[in-house]
Amino acid sequence: MRDERGTVTAFVASFVVALLAVAGLVADGGFVLAAKRQAADEAEAAARAGAQALDEDALRRGGAVVLDTSAARARALDYLDVTGHQGMVEVAGDSVRVEVRFERHLTLLGMFGMGPVAVSGAGEAHGVRGP
Repeated sequence: MRDERGTVTAFVASFVVALLAVAGLVADGGFVLAAKRQAADEAEAAARAGAQALDEDALRRGGAVVLDTSAARARALDYLDVTGHQGMVEVAGDSVRVEVRFERHLTLLGMFGMGPVAVSGAGEAHGVRGP
């Protein structure tokens, strides 16, 4: 008769590692999805902040809605500074486009050697004339 001592221990150890890996996929996957939503929210909010920098002289002359390019860029970047994330800002005519990028570190999957995940989000806003 063969000695089967320790076979249950090997099975349990393998099962625990597999269970941790699956839990890591669920937990870290949720964290990454939340980080993507955060990046998109921050980009949209920064674009809205930039779109508030209207060229007041052009509005007073009754012209088209045009943004003060440098002020719009500065407002969007100031908003991103508060969030602690970096981004790219493009201002053209009456629109501001912002793209935010950052890395999300993995909690459970990091134990298995998986590195951080790059997350990005984009947002665009337009300056409008009120009633």
